Amino acid sequence: MHKMSFIGGGNMAAAIIGGLVASGADPTSIEVVEINADARANLAARFGVVTHANLVEARLHGLIVLAVKPQSLPEVAAALSTRMAGQLVLSIAAGVRVADLARWLGGHERIVRAMPNTPALVRAGISGLYAAPGLSADARSDAEAVLRAVGGVVWVDDETQLDAVTAVSGSGPAYVFYCIESLEAAGVAQGLSPQTARQLALQTFFGAARLALESGEEPATLRLRVTSKGGTTERGIMALDAAGVASAFEAAVRAASLRSAELGDELGRLA
Repeated sequence: MHKMSFIGGGNMAAAIIGGLVASGADPTSIEVVEINADARANLAARFGVVTHANLVEARLHGLIVLAVKPQSLPEVAAALSTRMAGQLVLSIAAGVRVADLARWLGGHERIVRAMPNTPALVRAGISGLYAAPGLSADARSDAEAVLRAVGGVVWVDDETQLDAVTAVSGSGPAYVFYCIESLEAAGVAQGLSPQTARQLALQTFFGAARLALESGEEPATLRLRVTSKGGTTERGIMALDAAGVASAFEAAVRAASLRSAELGDELGRLA
């Protein structure tokens, strides 16, 4: 694993660093620039990484992970622009497009943009990645290895597809929590205690997702296997269909994807 520099040491950066260290990366090969003193001390104590209060102190290794808030990126990139010397830049700043980041970095184009999601915090994430045109396979592999420390990765060939990735997996955990909340509330409405309803809902989502992942079978096939003719599940699925749940999910993903594109436009006008 290459030496790397994290600019920003928030929750997602900490999750990735923890995954890298757990995978065998040398903590002393990782530096983190974080202005918050408490966060800095926490990172050093938990992982043994090198920390800095500002960019001036940073070495800026060959792989730079940009993990600051999107609104802060123009200012951070401007400060970095005079110090770029061929480094690979991996940005996990939501919504910031490669062309805008390249412009803010003074024309630097060795960039991979990633959209991770919050299950990365328990190393069960999925990240969508897009590489700037012409980036080498080795550079793509280096960027991918960083995100693989906290879960799976998928590559997209068209950057606009990251809006759909954002809508499905970036926002997706919230949809899943929404479903868990709803199933739990429905259980309580049927007379279960809140504790029992929650335990049933949580473990059902976890178990069903694990079964789908490990069996490799189509979700539709798994659903049909549970849905006996004339049984309870069939009646429940009929109620979901009647309520238009599938089309509601499509509408949610479409709305989130459109908002992702809007945010990209807004962020692109920042500088």
